[in-house]
Amino acid sequence: MGKLNDIKIIGGGSAGWMTATTLIRKLPKGHKITLIESPNIATVGVGESTIGGISNWLASVKLHSKLNEFVKLTDGTIKLSIRFEDFYKKGDGGFHYPFGLPVTLGNSFGTNDWYVKKMKYPETHPSDFATQMYGQMAMVNANTLTNKETNIPFNWAGDKALHFDATKFGLYLKDTVCIPEGVQHVKANVQDVITKDGAVDKVILDNGEEVTADLFIDCTGFKSLLLGKALNEEFVDYSPILPNNSAWATRLPYKNRKKEMNLYTDCLAMNNGWVWKIPLWTRWGSGYVYSNKYISDEDALQEFKDFIKKKDYTSANVDELEFKNIKMRVGRHKRLWVKNVCAIGLAGGFIEPLESNGLYSVHEFLNELVKAIGGDRAGHYTAYDRNEFNNSVTSKFDGFAAFVAMHYSLSHRDDTEYWRDVNERDYVELWEKMGHSKHNPFEDSFRRKNLEGSWGLYEGLNCIAPGMRWNILSEGLVSLTDAVENPVQNYNTFWEESIRKLNARSKSWSEIAKRLPSTYEFIRDEFFDGKDEITPE
Repeated sequence: MGKLNDIKIIGGGSAGWMTATTLIRKLPKGHKITLIESPNIATVGVGESTIGGISNWLASVKLHSKLNEFVKLTDGTIKLSIRFEDFYKKGDGGFHYPFGLPVTLGNSFGTNDWYVKKMKYPETHPSDFATQMYGQMAMVNANTLTNKETNIPFNWAGDKALHFDATKFGLYLKDTVCIPEGVQHVKANVQDVITKDGAVDKVILDNGEEVTADLFIDCTGFKSLLLGKALNEEFVDYSPILPNNSAWATRLPYKNRKKEMNLYTDCLAMNNGWVWKIPLWTRWGSGYVYSNKYISDEDALQEFKDFIKKKDYTSANVDELEFKNIKMRVGRHKRLWVKNVCAIGLAGGFIEPLESNGLYSVHEFLNELVKAIGGDRAGHYTAYDRNEFNNSVTSKFDGFAAFVAMHYSLSHRDDTEYWRDVNERDYVELWEKMGHSKHNPFEDSFRRKNLEGSWGLYEGLNCIAPGMRWNILSEGLVSLTDAVENPVQNYNTFWEESIRKLNARSKSWSEIAKRLPSTYEFIRDEFFDGKDEITPE
């Protein structure tokens, strides 16, 4: 059994300061929490995109009531959806994955009503699924927003996420929560890590200090100085199912902020990966995620620059912009908590930026850590606590990794070597070769699609599957649509009425959304004191 009073967080950034915030706010009083980070920290991030779980985390650390302050100080905007374009094929028209639950009240067979519509009217574009099943898509499509009650089914508390500057996010947590509430802050570089009996004995800093702790939290990013380098914990490579390993990132000035600011993260597939485009209050954050197995870093940068120019995304001279190259370590350590070291964030594992999962893994893993060392179990931890944590977080990581991989496995693009390779990978077999044969999410998706004929309401496949033209064709649905032509059962009238309801309600939502404030006006008035001015960096 290990005592747990002194906790040292090694590394800052979003992961480090989220960890410090979570521990200082959710552990019982009396713990000594220290964050040690390098003094050489970037002052401006390129932009961070989150998913709905960020709202739950903000609520859990009692920051939901300070949303206005939070958004203002992190250069933030509101996010209701993720948009994907050209992932299925070039020129596919794109589709959305909104947050929250699909609206099934009044439907005949849940989300399957839309699949019947698609079968009866094959020309229906896949983007229609989100428009008809998620109320907030009316605002996304109209580029308007409100947090007031309307007849659009939209939960302000739970159906939104955020865009913000990741560096400002960390500074906000440090200055408004951590330091005022007692987190000790040390600026120094790690010079050496001394191990003993398979654990970290002490961390030696370049200021001469030798640091010990009951529990070290490794937030040192891809370097993974404690868990990976010092303890040499095995790393499980996920490149067999996730092709990308590099990114170029930049900041783009708006051309017309009032018109361009929107409510979603844009993901646009490219020849060797995909580009993200994130609207912050002052600028776009953008990047090209790619695999350098198919294109050199230099050529990828040129492709990215040419893309920005072609799309006419910015008022700036693209060749004069600053571009940062990022090398990604895709996969996870076999165990994220070993002896007295627990890794959170990139130090433990990373999937890739698609589906905005970076901070998701941070707050979800922190939830599991607090379960293990908080509440009535605070003050000590055991091997069983470590095992439970490792089992839970690796299961969540694997599930999300498989979901992200399906954005590639379901693609029908074959226009470059990159996409042809993605098409030819046997994801079922690769998953098992990676040591995950107990539960194969790819095989599981076949069963649910073809036998059960539906997805769970919380699942991303609700939107990704139709968007990638992977439509449910279960025996039950095929029989029902065949029976539509049977006048004795009057199925035709039944299904036409169901489809009419879908069309009518989305039209009603759309009419309401058109009358709301623009996205820009709402964010300006709600979070930035009604001022159009941009504060210089």
